[in-house]
Amino acid sequence: MMPELTFQVLVEPMRFTDLYRHPLCNSSSASACREKTVRMPLATQKLRDPNTNPCLSESDASTRCMDENNYDREKCSNQFLKYKNCRKFWNSVMMQRRQNGVKPPMPTAAERDEILGAMGKMPY
Repeated sequence: MMPELTFQVLVEPMRFTDLYRHPLCNSSSASACREKTVRMPLATQKLRDPNTNPCLSESDASTRCMDENNYDREKCSNQFLKYKNCRKFWNSVMMQRRQNGVKPPMPTAAERDEILGAMGKMPY
């Protein structure tokens, strides 16, 4: 006969600056979700930073489209194309800045707004 295994969950205090809601939480049980709040992984923090990710709005739009259309990829092809073109554009800007020795290679959010404003229209 196998002995019963028991597990104990240890909870450490966290800062609210880098927290996000557990994906299994729903809005109806907000008090229960406070206990399920966990630290956002560093890679996720980096992807959600507008200074690091120039295509954050396009990424959010494609994710939102997938959620609204029951994950039917064909219905969201326009958003995927916009995201892909955004990545291509900013990657080419980053490569050009590296070749010219400009630091940092990826422009900040404010610099990107200036670049897009100077172009007059969205290049992607």
